Amino acid sequence: MRLPGKSLYANLASIALLLCALALAGGLAWSVRDGLVATAVLAGCGLAAVIVTSGAISLSPEDSRAESTERTLRVATNTLSHLRGGLTEENARAICALLLPETSAEGIAITDLEAVLAYEGTIETPFVPGTKNAKPTMEVLESKRMETFVSVDQESQDVRRFSIGNRRNGHAFGIIVPLLVQEHAVGTIKLYYRNDIDIDRTQLAIAEGLGTLLSTQLSSYELDRQAELAVRAEIKALQAQINPHFLFNTLNTIASFTRTNPTKARDLLREFSAFYRSTLESSEKSVIPLAQELEQTRRYLKIEKARFGEDRIVETEHVEPSCEELPVPSFLVQPIVENAVRHAMRDEGPLHVDVQVASDGDDILIAVADDGLGMDKAVADRLLAEATAARRHGSEHARGAGMALRNVADRVERFFGVGSGVEIVSKPGEGTCVTLRLAHARERLTDARLGMSG
Repeated sequence: MRLPGKSLYANLASIALLLCALALAGGLAWSVRDGLVATAVLAGCGLAAVIVTSGAISLSPEDSRAESTERTLRVATNTLSHLRGGLTEENARAICALLLPETSAEGIAITDLEAVLAYEGTIETPFVPGTKNAKPTMEVLESKRMETFVSVDQESQDVRRFSIGNRRNGHAFGIIVPLLVQEHAVGTIKLYYRNDIDIDRTQLAIAEGLGTLLSTQLSSYELDRQAELAVRAEIKALQAQINPHFLFNTLNTIASFTRTNPTKARDLLREFSAFYRSTLESSEKSVIPLAQELEQTRRYLKIEKARFGEDRIVETEHVEPSCEELPVPSFLVQPIVENAVRHAMRDEGPLHVDVQVASDGDDILIAVADDGLGMDKAVADRLLAEATAARRHGSEHARGAGMALRNVADRVERFFGVGSGVEIVSKPGEGTCVTLRLAHARERLTDARLGMSG
């Protein structure tokens, strides 16, 4: 940022130089009129010196660098906001409109692998949005190298290798830069110029820089998209591993009630339908409100109580006010509760399951505690270590409870970042408590509230 004092001094200096220039110009005119050659030469030299000095002040290298840096950062920030959804027609239009004023080009276009997505500019071209890519564009997509082109008429474009001093006549001239994601071409950016001479090494460097900038941001979007797809695949893998047992057991339970208690069978069938509908919908979403996840957990427990008996599972829930609005990855609490029912229930007597959600400073904790069979510290540590190792190395050796914890731990850490994780505390014969720490979740909760109010 330019200091106010420095700007003030520069302005004062400019005013002083302007007054000197006016005085010297008047002296020069007076000397020429009166034939005073020596005085005229001195006045002319002084006027030239003032002009050079004024140019040096107005074009200070520090100011130019600062303005250039600010301009680059502004362009990068604005293009990033438009490329978060990938290379679409809407995003391409916005980027063309944004970049055209930042270049010396008369037109700018963005294409994908097959067609022009957007064009902005004053040069008439047949390659408008929706038309198939020109031959030079296809060559750039294939070679993945920047090229220049010339339109010898309004109907075609031909590749023209850039060479200083080698000029050609034409309707329009331009530069084509490939957009690369993981070394694969996904599109191009094209800059149009009216004259061949307008394309110099500076314009080539600007075009290459824009191509690199857009490629980097498209790569970032693709990494985010692949990570989201991987998370969805993990959720579906967990569902495929756990749900068949739950599915068949529930259907058998419903079948057993159709004769002895048809009303309960119908009620259970409605709950089961709602449970699976919510499961399928949640698997396609990145995040859901915690309230929705807790409701799904309650549906699951209701179905299991029908299977084992109303007195065999006793659930309690304590949620800190407002925490239910917290956005969380789907399938987060239910797998832990399901582990408790499947692995902690004794042959006789009730299993108490308690779900608690509370703040811990800026973090939010979700704890699932049961009073079931429990396990010793060595088994609990090994279970958590296996889940962590599988998550870090992409291994699939974790199964059952370990697989559930691997998926939960992975999504908690990815979504809430450093400081997040899973903790297991258990004692044989006394029960188990699994705690999820959601780092800085209070900030996300505040953002969610602002989004709802807006």
